[in-house]
Amino acid sequence: MIDFRSDTVTRPCSKMRHAMSTAEVGDDVYGDDPTVNELERWAAEHHGMEAALFCSSGTQANLLALMTHCQRGDEYLCGQQAHNYKFEAGGAAVLGSIQPQPIQNEIDGTLCFEKLKAAIKPDDSHFAKTTLLSIENTINGKVLPLSYMKKAREFTLQHNLKLHLDGARIYNAITALNINIKEITQNIDSISICLSKGLGAPIGSLLLGNKEFIHSARRWRKMLGGGMRQAGILAAAAKIALTENVAKLAEDHENATYLAAKLSKIDGIEVKLEHVETNMVFAKFSDRFNIEKIAKDLKQMNILISPGSPLRLVTHLDIDKNDIDIFVLELKKSLVRYPSIN
Repeated sequence: MIDFRSDTVTRPCSKMRHAMSTAEVGDDVYGDDPTVNELERWAAEHHGMEAALFCSSGTQANLLALMTHCQRGDEYLCGQQAHNYKFEAGGAAVLGSIQPQPIQNEIDGTLCFEKLKAAIKPDDSHFAKTTLLSIENTINGKVLPLSYMKKAREFTLQHNLKLHLDGARIYNAITALNINIKEITQNIDSISICLSKGLGAPIGSLLLGNKEFIHSARRWRKMLGGGMRQAGILAAAAKIALTENVAKLAEDHENATYLAAKLSKIDGIEVKLEHVETNMVFAKFSDRFNIEKIAKDLKQMNILISPGSPLRLVTHLDIDKNDIDIFVLELKKSLVRYPSIN
């Protein structure tokens, strides 16, 4: 399969599989898994944070962050397009009793600080207490610049808020910015990092913060059923993802640019090349095409896309330029076969 649906579809490489099969393990709930312990120690040091927690997913890591920073009845500020607001099943409200206050994202993915300031609630018993600002980098493939991250830090300090970064694809961001990860983490209180997207691990995310924060998050993780036992099998793959696959993200970005250029030359498909910053391409199809039938047709050719308007296509470890050429060729054929039903 040539799969453009997401970078979550990456499969562990042979080196990861070998590391998983030979990993030294113990009971992580007891703190006895040496491979998990080493991953958390190394990750904390590598990211310039005091402590780290290995989690089963990015959704879990974000929820742990929100529940650790906020008390029941508190509020957090975030973007309308934020993953932890829009795509995580309302977990903050349902499980944490935390009220989200979404702000419309700007075109570049940022949040306007004036709008954020206006959304902060007064210190009054009528209102939820605004406790946290959560931002996301990258967001829809767009990179928040380092200058914006610094301004976000200044904003939260000014208004006595904590700052959480949903960094599911933070390594795509620092690859595009060509900076060290610590230049980002020095401006935040906590960060979640997904290891099973472009970095290629089969399972897992990291949550990082200070020692007190991670101690509390670990308790919430247990309560939410996230205490894993011989998790070193997964941590072994996670370590390889961080140490070896970060360098490969630049190729994913190049492939996304290559894909966008190819698509932009097809009549009836609009792609804004200047918006392709990392590994995501958004293509707007003319109404004269039936994208649902095109997706089904491509599946018969072993090509997977998620139909939508715009269509999101994601490059990753398991996509190369030859795959892109095949996709574009088959797409052109399918466009002829399936004009719109309207």
